[in-house]
This record gives sequence, structure tokens and C-alpha cells, in this order.
Amino acid sequence: MQTESLAAVNKAELFASLPPEWQDPDLGSTIQREIRVSGRQVVVLDDDPTGTQTVHDVSVLTQWSVEQLRDAFSNDDTVFYILTNSRSVSTKRAIALNYEIAINLARAGRLARRDFVVVSRSDSTLRGHYPAEVDALSETLEHETGHRFDGHIVIPFFLEGGRYTIGDVHWVQEGERLVPAAQTEYAHDPTFGYAHSNLREWIAEKTRLRFRTSQVVSISLDVIRREGPARIAEILATVEENCPVIVNAASDYDLQVFVAGLLRAEAWGKRFLFRTAASFVRARGGIEVRALLKPAELYGGNPIARSGLVVVG
Repeated sequence: MQTESLAAVNKAELFASLPPEWQDPDLGSTIQREIRVSGRQVVVLDDDPTGTQTVHDVSVLTQWSVEQLRDAFSNDDTVFYILTNSRSVSTKRAIALNYEIAINLARAGRLARRDFVVVSRSDSTLRGHYPAEVDALSETLEHETGHRFDGHIVIPFFLEGGRYTIGDVHWVQEGERLVPAAQTEYAHDPTFGYAHSNLREWIAEKTRLRFRTSQVVSISLDVIRREGPARIAEILATVEENCPVIVNAASDYDLQVFVAGLLRAEAWGKRFLFRTAASFVRARGGIEVRALLKPAELYGGNPIARSGLVVVG
């Protein structure tokens, strides 16, 4: 594959060239209603302990026996996490972890009579065991549940970290500039390095041309911001054979618009796996943004409780 010819750009100038965001004042309530109607729980396999940073009031499991997963399925939460920490292990070990968890999820889901979707949460700078983990999950879940996946959706957007996908290119913010991801230090990771910032080319690179650039489906910002959820659902309805789908996003609201279209496509019977950064889980779970905890929330009504442990990773 040839070296890319992309260059860093000024963030303000690029964002000024984008179409205005889709307008729907009822979008959040629509998403929450569709999530309730679907009855599906979102299970997040988190390959690193930082994955819960965009959510609140969710359960995080560090073990995944059938009994523990059945208990998680039996509550009313829309989302729960399983901390696999698989980014820290070899590809072989990561595959084994995903196989084991997928088998237990399928069995626990049957016991709890609960349908679910799986998010393989990974790094917003494209590091991690892709496509190995997605392949392990799709193969095992299809075998265990009998449901075929129409596609796997790739969303590395992460607002808080300054990671945006625009024009199918994944950008990393450095100061006032947006730098193509493959031109950052993250792309030189000795284990997870890569040569392409365009996600079509990145997928072709990582899958060793099992999926060529022409086979990758893209949900563009023009579609998200000009045509909205109905058009997104139409595009997703055409996806099949576990095809990769990349989602462009420059704001959290872009993700919500995508999720509204996704939920419509899922209601039509489409099934997807997800390989995403942290921001997507909040949108797919219908979790509202909340402010940082205040002292009164930390300490409650106990004036003596003025100490605690803060862990900074």
C-alpha cells in the first residue's frame, strides 16, 4: 500500500466547511423510546479500563461466568461493561477471551431470555486487536445464537479526546490542528501500528485486503447532517455478509443521529457488531450527559467522610 498524501489541517477551518448539524429537538427522547421498545441490552467488551469515561451509573464486570452475566441481563440497565483488558495481551489471548465471553453471553442471554448487542470498545487512535476480536465475536455469536451479522460498524470518534472522523479520514487534534491519525505517534505503536488514516484504507490494511476499500460502506457527514436517520437506516438496510461500515462524526450529536437511524434498521431485523471508541456507548445506550460529581454527591450527608482514594491512570 502506498504512503498517504494527507496533511494536517486547521480545525476551525475544517469545521467551518461542514454542513450544519441535523435538527430534531426530540431526538434524545426518540432514541430512549426505541431502546426501551427493542428490549436489547448493550454489552460492552472493554479492552482497556478507560472505556467507561463517557458514561455513568453502569455496572462493570471483571469476571464473566454464565451466572454473573445472567444476573447482569436480569436488571433494567440499558448497558453493562465487561472489562477484558485485552489490549494488554497477545492477539492469541485476546481471541481466546472473546470466544469465551461470547459463548457465556449467548448462554446467559438464553437463560435470562434477553436479547443483546455487543460493542467491542477499543482505542480512539485505532490501536487494538482489530479485526481479530470482531472476528472472534462474530464467529462465536453466530454459532451460538443462530443469528447472522449483517455488518460490523467502526466508530473511533471520541469528542473528549479530540478524535474526529471527517471525509472517512480519522483525525487527532493537536493544539489547533487536526493531524491524520497515521501521522501521529499512536500509529507507530510497535504492536498496533498502521499506515493509513482513511478508514477505508485502514480496514483494508488491517484485514489484509479481506475487505477492500470499495467494499467498505461509509455513513458520511453529508448523510448524517443533511438526510438524517431515515437515510441512515436505508443505507444500513443494504449491508450484509458482515461488511464493515465506517461512521463519520464531528460531534456527539452526529452520533445520536446515527444511532436513531441504526435503531430503525435494527427494528427491521438488521444485526450488527460494533468496534468503537468510548463516545458511541453513551449514544447507543441513551445515556444522558451529566456534570462532574459535586462534593455533596461524593460525601452525601456525612461531614466526616472527607477522605478517599483518587486513582489517576
